[in-house]
Amino acid sequence: MATPMQAKKRKPFYRDISFQVLLGMVLGVAAGILWPQFGVAMKPLGDAFIKLIQMVIGPVIFCTVVTGIARAGDMGAVGRIALKAMIYFEVVTSFALIIGLLVGNLWKAGAGLHIDPKLLDPNAVKAYIGTGAQQQGVAAFLLNIIPKTAVSAFESGDILAILFFSVLFGAGLAAAGEAGRPVVAVVEGVSKAFFWIIGFAMRFAPLAAFGSIAFTVGKFGAATLFSLFSFILEFYITCGIFILLVLWPISHFSGFSLARLMNYIRAELLLVLGTNSSETVFPQLTRKLEQLGCEERVVGLVLPTAYTFNHDGTCLYFSAATLFLAQATHTPLGLLHQLGLLAVLLITSKGAAGVSGAALVVLAMTLAASHTVPVAAIVLVIGIHRVLSSAFVFTNITGNAVATLVVARWEKALDRTRLREELAAGYHD
Repeated sequence: MATPMQAKKRKPFYRDISFQVLLGMVLGVAAGILWPQFGVAMKPLGDAFIKLIQMVIGPVIFCTVVTGIARAGDMGAVGRIALKAMIYFEVVTSFALIIGLLVGNLWKAGAGLHIDPKLLDPNAVKAYIGTGAQQQGVAAFLLNIIPKTAVSAFESGDILAILFFSVLFGAGLAAAGEAGRPVVAVVEGVSKAFFWIIGFAMRFAPLAAFGSIAFTVGKFGAATLFSLFSFILEFYITCGIFILLVLWPISHFSGFSLARLMNYIRAELLLVLGTNSSETVFPQLTRKLEQLGCEERVVGLVLPTAYTFNHDGTCLYFSAATLFLAQATHTPLGLLHQLGLLAVLLITSKGAAGVSGAALVVLAMTLAASHTVPVAAIVLVIGIHRVLSSAFVFTNITGNAVATLVVARWEKALDRTRLREELAAGYHD
């Protein structure tokens, strides 16, 4: 692999995947505004790309985690890495929930809507309430971590179940020692095949971004970007505040530039803005973090776990949206109620693990558990959910990249010289 200090011939800007994805998004907005029916018809482009990535996301996580743990060998080190990661995730997501509540209390975006809860149609959110009800309960959540069979974890696409099985399988190979090395070599070979598929799929990322944006604007109209504008603006600013007040200081004191890191993964950030799916960039993010100097064993354990437990942007969404709906429906939420809500969110936010597009489901679950805000009130945010999800998925990916680098540094598994050089040079294919 060429080092960043070696001379690199830059590709023309129009061949850069970041530029192509951004162009696809711009054209998608234009198509949705000028030809709404055509824009709606472009939805399969985004759906096909997401399904193509989801097809291999389970095997990629399996290969990454198994290889990382098997190579580490020392199960004590694996446990130490996992513990550090979980402590980091819990602290940072708590900050996210608090910032969401603080900004919501100051901004009061929902105060002017004056919605009568009695006029809300509960049937409009029945699907979300039903799914949420099925996921309630700590015991049920913990039991669902264990898949019925090894194959069923991959069939359902449940990241948490895949992660559970992968950790056990990787630990078994590590315990097998020499006898397990041939299997590790096979897993590494299979991993290369899956990453080739990802590379092939990424060629269609600009089309996916175009199709997703064109559908959103064409389906809901240009007004989608401006309806309930105050809350949309509040939430985007809230995500910006979190990045500046939490992720930037963490990055600074960990010895790397957050701005340069975001530039390094700009293609992935633009892609999740277009597709509203964090799963679409997991394989590429894995590769880039290893290229930045993180040891494979750390990336293989921390990044999949971050996808499960480190939902920084989603936690911002849960607290901000809950407070917005309370204000919109004139539901009083005093300090004690908000502290109780914070406690509920710390639990229910983990319920989004491994469920693609589960934010609305978990929001319904949270409202049901808090017994304060009417659950039917989420109908107010369904129409703008895709606009909001672009911001929180973007924040999730940024937070997961930062978390992996920070834990790698704590574990002394980060080549800081390589990190500085790579970030200074920028990423090039």
